[in-house]
Amino acid sequence: MTSIYPNPTLNLQNAHLHLENVSLQNLANEHGTPLYVYSKAALQQAWDAWQVDADRRIHICYAVKANSNLAILQFFAQQGSYFDTVSMGEISRALAAGAPASRVVFSGVGKSVVEIEFAIMQGIHCFNVESLPELDRIHEVATRLGKIAPISLRINPDVDAQTHPYISTGLKENKFGIDHTEALAGYRHAATLSGLKIVGIDYHIGSQLLNLTPYLDAQNRLFDLIKQLSADGIELQHIDLGGGLGVRYKDETPPAASALVEQALKGLREAGFKHDLMFEPGRSLVANAGVLLTEVEYLKPTQHKNFAIVDAGMNDLMRPALYQAWMQVVNVVERDEASVLYDIVGPVCESTDWFAKDRELALHAGDVLAILSAGAYCMTMASNYNTRQRPAELLVDGDTVHVVRQRDTLQSLWADESLL
Repeated sequence: MTSIYPNPTLNLQNAHLHLENVSLQNLANEHGTPLYVYSKAALQQAWDAWQVDADRRIHICYAVKANSNLAILQFFAQQGSYFDTVSMGEISRALAAGAPASRVVFSGVGKSVVEIEFAIMQGIHCFNVESLPELDRIHEVATRLGKIAPISLRINPDVDAQTHPYISTGLKENKFGIDHTEALAGYRHAATLSGLKIVGIDYHIGSQLLNLTPYLDAQNRLFDLIKQLSADGIELQHIDLGGGLGVRYKDETPPAASALVEQALKGLREAGFKHDLMFEPGRSLVANAGVLLTEVEYLKPTQHKNFAIVDAGMNDLMRPALYQAWMQVVNVVERDEASVLYDIVGPVCESTDWFAKDRELALHAGDVLAILSAGAYCMTMASNYNTRQRPAELLVDGDTVHVVRQRDTLQSLWADESLL
């Protein structure tokens, strides 16, 4: 199924926008708005894009933070995915969705003692260690529990990912990882700690990367370090080259996932490495599988701007407010009328509450808009700000619709609170 839209399974049928074989207008009518809708076929296409025949094991490690809905995690678990997690909650979600602990990787710069204990007792695949103090903490916890913790050091290669500064993670001024100049000493130290087992090496330089050069630069720094480790007698089982592969939101042309995998495999072969290979994609697996549906409450013309005020707010979808991200907005019913320039804004009491600016749209009050490419870093960042109910989530499979998260009820908004 092909489409003019970034979401590959979006298509027009009789002037009505469909996701796979389901009318988005009908979904809005039945389930209300705001409403997240995901396509199983798009998830499958995105997963398949990472599958490459190779002379070694390649583990695709889904970044749970991109979209942590249990049904989506279940889908990837059934594909054999590993899971990149950054909290005890994300580990628990992956386990609840059917993933074995042996396919869970625990990343993140601030792992607490409680989280480390939990991960060790679950038997996770490994910790991606982000600092030398964390290395010592994991050793201390593992020793106290009578366990040996598998670890991989996350190296900060000081490589410019050429992306938005808020989602750049591989420069020396970023909080992530161990400086590559300190990495060899870190591994030597880890090798002396009886509570640890060194299993890998890892980097992650940022998100929404649109060319392969930063990956190659970081990879080469990692390969030099691996050779130094081998000379010291420290042998690794896997090399984790991170995630961050970009997607099309507007007119970007990101590399194919297979091109990134092939580049990495070529580098490993040339270096003589036979390690397992791991990647941590998130956005590229889910972003273009989802849309957010929102109804136009009012059209508000002013002397300076035409506003379309919708029922979704920045609490439902944060990316434009947080990153000034461009996201495509379309009417789910194609109107044969003149378009007008609109700013698409929400009801939240903040001037940052907008989704799109100066977009040409033919609109009436009551129309339903689809905000595209909303499968990643959208619902996972949603909140109840302004005491608003978070949206329901649906997953479509052909012409079948699954409710995979109910909309918040009013009572659920304060269910965990108490009066004095």
